[in-house]
Amino acid sequence: MKARILLSRFFPAAFVVLLGSCYYDKEELLYPGSVTAVDCSTVTAKFAADVQPIIAAKCATSGCHDNSASGGVILQTHSQISAKKDRVYARAVLEKTMPASGALPPAEIAKLKCWIDSGAPNN
Repeated sequence: MKARILLSRFFPAAFVVLLGSCYYDKEELLYPGSVTAVDCSTVTAKFAADVQPIIAAKCATSGCHDNSASGGVILQTHSQISAKKDRVYARAVLEKTMPASGALPPAEIAKLKCWIDSGAPNN
């Protein structure tokens, strides 16, 4: 009987402890600079040739950030994209939670990062 009571209290407590220990953090957000740095001197990051095609193919798609954007964030022109550059940086470069289909490849993340770090020019 005592063993049953002990087990009935132990397993729920152990479950709560184990459940609480499982989490997923973004290393770059917790420890800035810990992720391999991108050398922007070696990355081509022009808006028209590099950034806009990434946004058009991965972000400004039907139902996401096109003219029918349900959340109201449209990313089709330079002015729209550069106005949201901090949000693009946070979601696509740091958090890697956008696009919704999955994180961008490292080369595309580097292009976005370097373009934003250079002031998001219309080049």
